[in-house]
Amino acid sequence: MARTFGEPKVILGPVLYFRGEQGDRWRLSALFVLEGEAEPDDLTVESVSLPVPPRHLASWRGRHLWRFDFAVPRAAGDEAVAYGFAEGERWRVIVPGLESPLRVAFTSCNGAEDPATLDRHGTARNALWADLLERHGSGPFHLLIQGGDQLYADRVWHDRPALAEWRRRPPTRLAEPFSAAMAEQAMDHYFDLYLDTWGQPEVAAALARIPSVMMWDDHDIYDGWGSLPTEELAAPVARGVFMVARRCFALFQLGAAPEALPDCVWGQETGAFTQGFVVGDVGILAPDLRSERTPDRVMAPRSRKALPGWLDRFAACRHLLLVSSVPLLFTDTGGVERLLAALPGRHRYADDLRDQWRSPAHAAEWRRLLETLTAFSLRTGCRITAVSGEIHLGALAVLSGPVEIHQLIASGIVHPPPSRLYAAALDRLARRRERPVAGFTLEMPPFAETGRRLIRARNWLALAFESRGGLRAQWHTEESPGLYLRQIA
Repeated sequence: MARTFGEPKVILGPVLYFRGEQGDRWRLSALFVLEGEAEPDDLTVESVSLPVPPRHLASWRGRHLWRFDFAVPRAAGDEAVAYGFAEGERWRVIVPGLESPLRVAFTSCNGAEDPATLDRHGTARNALWADLLERHGSGPFHLLIQGGDQLYADRVWHDRPALAEWRRRPPTRLAEPFSAAMAEQAMDHYFDLYLDTWGQPEVAAALARIPSVMMWDDHDIYDGWGSLPTEELAAPVARGVFMVARRCFALFQLGAAPEALPDCVWGQETGAFTQGFVVGDVGILAPDLRSERTPDRVMAPRSRKALPGWLDRFAACRHLLLVSSVPLLFTDTGGVERLLAALPGRHRYADDLRDQWRSPAHAAEWRRLLETLTAFSLRTGCRITAVSGEIHLGALAVLSGPVEIHQLIASGIVHPPPSRLYAAALDRLARRRERPVAGFTLEMPPFAETGRRLIRARNWLALAFESRGGLRAQWHTEESPGLYLRQIA
């Protein structure tokens, strides 16, 4: 009996994922969420001779996740390649030519802790997604790197009755088991939230047209995960919610079942979601800085041990793009964290400060990481640029010495900026010049366009690599289009 695509209803998709280069082919996957039991038709892709069969990943409450894996031959220059179904809508993806410099869009923070803050912001939630799509139309991007908080799932503790009731109980609740009702409600929350967040027209259009590489941060789980007190993180209910969030992250942000991850997930050997790609002479490394996090560490010893080997895979690259969900290089906020710790009670920003690499709890680990990265760059000649989100401001920083590491921060594409007072205080802190490791200085230079070190506006980042390993970065902001350029030679 012939399969018909008309029977199941598409409720999300396609979502495109980058899987890496394979010789002269550009490897991609496309995810669809369908309602109904019928298997979809094969996908057809221009330049791919055979139809692409569907692969069933998972289902939840009558909704099924199907993935299609394909590799598109690359020409000398960029080509727009259509894909879709024989009877149905088709989409176009830009496949870079073998001689084309890589162009990347970087985003983070696709939401807010309290959705009401978006209503008060004054402009459309997805205004910058629309801007990204418009610029993709005139100067197409090959990749969309999403650096964390693609989802704001914090209300899992408020909107799901069994979990909300557990959260209200006294501290003895921490020993209680994760019930079947809690597991079902958590799965409902994350599954429905992905459908709602990614089903919005501007977001859906970008996900269907630009292949993504995604790495999670705390809000993809819930606010503060990994930086909350140890006894909270170890509670069976909290661990259960984390495992549901982990499964949904794999399904939606990696397009894979957690027990069958694609080969670009290098962290499989450590149990984390670290991903790596080599694209011509550009490397992309997105370490998982959330799965193994505790209040006293960012990466587990097994991942720290694996890091030098991961870096060695980029030894022949001219430029390595390091995706650090929280900024690798930023002004030292440890003094603020210590001040809050000395005050009575639990403070709103305590978890956010503990998240940072510059937290006193992570300072030694951070310095070891800098030493590992600078030693790799010095030994191989590979430039390193870190891209990050999380702080809801745009910024740049430079670690200077025998080699340089640049930091570009774009945050957030949807999350509103912090208050003027908070941003001004951070801007003042950012004026300091530091020496975090022997032989190196760290500074956050001001933007020539404004004289300020921080961009207090919603923003995303466009990156254009150059033939000799250089990089041109531009922040696209809500308030000052066309400003904020940075050339990394």
